[in-house]
Amino acid sequence: MILTPLEQFQIISIFPVKLFCLDFSITNLVLINSLVIFIYVFIISSISTTKDAAFYIIPNNWQILIESIFETVSQLLYDNINAEGEKYFPFVAVIFTFILFSNLIGLIPYSFTVTSHLVVTFTLSFSIFIGINIICIKKHKFEMLSLFIPANTAFGLALLLVPIEFVSYIFKPISLGVRLFANLMAGHTLLKVIVGFSWSMLLLENTLATVHIVPLLVLILLVGLELGVAIIQAYVFTILTCIYLNDGINLH
Repeated sequence: MILTPLEQFQIISIFPVKLFCLDFSITNLVLINSLVIFIYVFIISSISTTKDAAFYIIPNNWQILIESIFETVSQLLYDNINAEGEKYFPFVAVIFTFILFSNLIGLIPYSFTVTSHLVVTFTLSFSIFIGINIICIKKHKFEMLSLFIPANTAFGLALLLVPIEFVSYIFKPISLGVRLFANLMAGHTLLKVIVGFSWSMLLLENTLATVHIVPLLVLILLVGLELGVAIIQAYVFTILTCIYLNDGINLH
């Protein structure tokens, strides 16, 4: 039983595996990550019963889900990077589906929210940031420095704006990772607090025990809200990735 609201975020070793000084234990974080990958592969493979997994002309439920996700990602790429963004579709689609499924699995009782840990969100955001910079340097070489110098800026003003733009640029992956982590952690903590409050009222031996229905109703509303947050945060993370990718490709 979880005793504190923050205990649900604890990384627990399920199958301890240690080799010399190295720890290869299977934790709940690794287990949920593997589950997310399995679900994605299962949905893709279940789209069709044929061996080549071709799409149906009349789509089934799984195909509608996957097509909706892919259409959303494709529209985001086209709106931000135009036709040149098509080559990055597999990369952005995997990011969106991984975050979406991780957020949704975290809503299951006694599950584990992978995206509520900074080590996961920062790994995603900094990997994306490094990749975008590699693309930008490869395409524009030294012209990428124009990211830090606004057009038609006087020399004296540039001395002030360049450090500000540089710091703002460096903090992009930090804000990207913290935004996802903070929203998921805060929402799940609030759900646990409401559950604990409702359970405490239920244990009362007088008529006040019936009042526990009120926090339960609030809990139902909060679960619906968290479901929306899980989807929106995956969408926000993806659209910001597209915006940063557009800055790296087209500069500004």
